[in-house]
Amino acid sequence: MSNNPFYRLAPFIQEFIYRKRWDELREAQVEACRVLFDTPNHLLIASGTASGKTEAVFFPALTELHERPSKSVGILYISPLKALINDQFERLNELLQEGGIPVWHWHGDVSQTEKTKLMKKPSGVLQITPESLEGLLMNRPNAIPALFHDLRYIIIDEVHAFMGSDRGIQVLCQLSRIERMAYCTPRRIGLSATLSDYDSATEWISAGTDKATEIVAPQGGRKLKLSVEHFSFPDARNEEEAKMLEFAKQAYHDYIYDHTHHKKALVFTNSRSDAEMMTLELRRIAAKRHEADVFYVHHGSISAMLREEAEAALRTGYGPAVAAATLTLELGIDLGELERVVQLGAPYSSSSFVQRLGRSGRRGNAASEMLFVCPEEEDEEAQLPARMPWMLLRAIAVIELYVREKWVEPLDVRQMPIGLMYHQTMSVLKSLGEAEPAELARAVLTLPSFKEIQPEDYKTFLNYLLQTDHIQRTEEGGLIIGLMGERIVNNFRFYAVFKDDEEHVVYNGTEEIGSITTVPPPGYVFTLAGKPWKVEEVDTKHQAVYVQSTRGKVDTLWLGAGGDVHTRVMQKMREILADDVIYSYLAPNAVNRLERARRLVRESGMLRSSVIPAGGDSFFIMPWVGSKQFRTLERLIKNNLKDKLGLRSIVPMEPYYMVVAGKTNVQILLDHILAEISTCEDAITLLSPDEAPYLGKYDEFISPELVRRAFAIDGLDVKGLAAGLVGNDTTQ
Repeated sequence: MSNNPFYRLAPFIQEFIYRKRWDELREAQVEACRVLFDTPNHLLIASGTASGKTEAVFFPALTELHERPSKSVGILYISPLKALINDQFERLNELLQEGGIPVWHWHGDVSQTEKTKLMKKPSGVLQITPESLEGLLMNRPNAIPALFHDLRYIIIDEVHAFMGSDRGIQVLCQLSRIERMAYCTPRRIGLSATLSDYDSATEWISAGTDKATEIVAPQGGRKLKLSVEHFSFPDARNEEEAKMLEFAKQAYHDYIYDHTHHKKALVFTNSRSDAEMMTLELRRIAAKRHEADVFYVHHGSISAMLREEAEAALRTGYGPAVAAATLTLELGIDLGELERVVQLGAPYSSSSFVQRLGRSGRRGNAASEMLFVCPEEEDEEAQLPARMPWMLLRAIAVIELYVREKWVEPLDVRQMPIGLMYHQTMSVLKSLGEAEPAELARAVLTLPSFKEIQPEDYKTFLNYLLQTDHIQRTEEGGLIIGLMGERIVNNFRFYAVFKDDEEHVVYNGTEEIGSITTVPPPGYVFTLAGKPWKVEEVDTKHQAVYVQSTRGKVDTLWLGAGGDVHTRVMQKMREILADDVIYSYLAPNAVNRLERARRLVRESGMLRSSVIPAGGDSFFIMPWVGSKQFRTLERLIKNNLKDKLGLRSIVPMEPYYMVVAGKTNVQILLDHILAEISTCEDAITLLSPDEAPYLGKYDEFISPELVRRAFAIDGLDVKGLAAGLVGNDTTQ
């Protein structure tokens, strides 16, 4: 009995488990208890969705707070989404009803009254986003010691959503700053459902500390139910073809409607525009068939009230409910017993596929069910590579990589995150008020994310900020924030390190529907929240757009931006084309489309070389590498080979192929590409002398010299390009 961690848990947690009628603790929960009760280490819990990760970490952590109450906030829970905080807030409130441990949440929608209560008596669990935490560190530095001096645990939920991103760099900086300001040494716990690169993850969690990170990764055997269907949209050059296109699109929308409208289902899209237009079409079909409208939209530009309405319908509503969503529902919000996930097109990453797959089959022994529906605009007269079903190939690739190999994208750590260095420099300086240059350099360069930045580079960085009045030097020689810097730092948008466009709020009467980035003129019709609206009035001063419900043809007002694809995914797509395997989860249309693509590949010989003739003086370059490596090759050709080989045009179709035209031949072009790659020792030579491309939100405030170097180090990848091209050419 003493070996069973259940008996070590606080009585109120034992009661909670009894009420839930759980027969036993899950493997992740048992192992988490072992690490947190019996070792001083950090912890990474990597297990599938609905495997009990949240309870696994909170059971032992709350037990410690129950037995030895903290004199400040005892557990800091950091989440990538406000919606996830709200969801976990409800779950924790139920768990702690009898525990006497308060749970606070802190983000933009929380009242000042609640925040003041926490400040007066810091205790229990605080749930927060990185942006709100940044605001605390900057604007209330004197409150940090009282808030966190007895902090025991920092829980980072959906840790994979932070690692390798600018927000992840921000979070690591925040953790180090809290420890310094509050003189505390909390243990860190990362939670994730989609990790495979455990070494990078444990290194990330331990960054800047002297504790090791233990891994709890139970091998789940969840059943999967996968299907991939394909729809071709013919090119409409005449009236008859236009009718065929209309029928094809109708069949596509009917298919999605028929596979969702009787279920609790999520329809994932890769853009807000696709989510809006699909919901509009599904609602039109429901009206035409005189059936119930059970359709919702969920993305970052929908009002909080409408997003919560969609979540409630999926989680607790009676009868079917279908929400078209972007990545806002990809992360771990508990939506209950979802029966099906539909993916329109293909995710850009294996990681995203795993996360979306895990949204269904979360209860009991139900299988995770995911249906891919890949539409393709097909033109038989298009260029050879444009006749490849890229979306279908990407869907098969991410499935095969995860299901057969359990592969997801590894962590890509930036060596020179100078935009984040600006952000943290200004944030630290704001919290200090004034600092000596050496003091500021020490405070920033000892943060774990900036360990590769050299002191002389930081000196160059500060001198440029002085020249541009982002910082100023006092008569005594100290540094303070300058007039230009005040404009940046005192805007609420500074708390976020991701790019966010200025948005106008859309109102129907007094009801907020959502927000848009492109402001249309009065009379314009657009879709938002899956419904068409006509613009009545634009209030530029208050950034508001007033609309009325309408009918008719509509537009969406967001520019779609694709995601980056990893080299391993591209190479898997190439293997799929070269193979003759028929995958069991492909529906008949998808099988037929894949077979046609393979036949075209065999007839054209397009896999025999990375460069193939395209007719006339044009050539196709098909490197089969990821987005970052593709962009490296594009720059290499434009800046190093265009003039040398007399190329008159280079048109990239990232990340699949480029069309190059000029007076050369296949072998000369290929030889020069390989030679340039092999002799390129510094990627900065691929930039033109006056070029300084931005990688992040704050790069524009940094000296061009540092921006150029940072882009060469973190934005290009010559070694990865060389490795990716090896083996592509049977002619070599």
